[in-house]
Amino acid sequence: MQTAKTTQPRYQAIKDFICRQIRDGVYLPAAKIPTEQQLTRIFEVSRMTVNRALRELETEGILLRRQGVGTFVSEIQAESPLLEIHNIADEVRGRHHVYSNQLHSLEAVTADQSIAGRLGLQSGEKVFHSVLVHLENGVPLQLEDRYVNAGIAPNYLTQDFSRITPSQYLSSAFPLSELEHIVEAISPDERTQRLLGLVVHEPCLRVKRRTWSHERLISCAHLIHPGSRYRLSSRARTAVVGARAR
Repeated sequence: MQTAKTTQPRYQAIKDFICRQIRDGVYLPAAKIPTEQQLTRIFEVSRMTVNRALRELETEGILLRRQGVGTFVSEIQAESPLLEIHNIADEVRGRHHVYSNQLHSLEAVTADQSIAGRLGLQSGEKVFHSVLVHLENGVPLQLEDRYVNAGIAPNYLTQDFSRITPSQYLSSAFPLSELEHIVEAISPDERTQRLLGLVVHEPCLRVKRRTWSHERLISCAHLIHPGSRYRLSSRARTAVVGARAR
């Protein structure tokens, strides 16, 4: 196993090497990577340099180190902010992993009463419907089932969602002014189990999302995540509480 000469810090070269091996599928989730001693020989560096690289990758959530056992590729445990919308492709790439998606449906449909109500439309109006599975290192991470107001976003069906995600397109074309998230635990149906590659009875997190731009309701979506591979987080700044409650 050889490495190219580079002027970057040696610990960074080790980090980049390991991340590249993960992206290329050489090391899959839960796979054991070479030992510190082996990496020391491969890169011709000190044990301290290797330890720094592994320690930083562990802090970033990419590796899991088990005392006396070894160092392993972390099982995918993605995290997204609950109070914001981030492009899932950017989140995956930010973890030095490979993003891809599978488009299962992209069509114009007639809104039934339920969908019309979620989009603030009349039953029977035309809306656009898309179904995608987002993957991280080839592992399904999120099932996105989205309806879009066709009157506001008439070009939705012409987008190449292998190059840009629906969220990314809508956010760039229609700046977000309001966001609604409802999170619930669900038992997935057979279709969801199949699309996400789940074992039977594995629980999921479902985020019901609606987005507005300049007071216009643009989109509603169900974002379903395997409970074992995803978590949501939130952090909010609050005013300092005075000496007397108000």
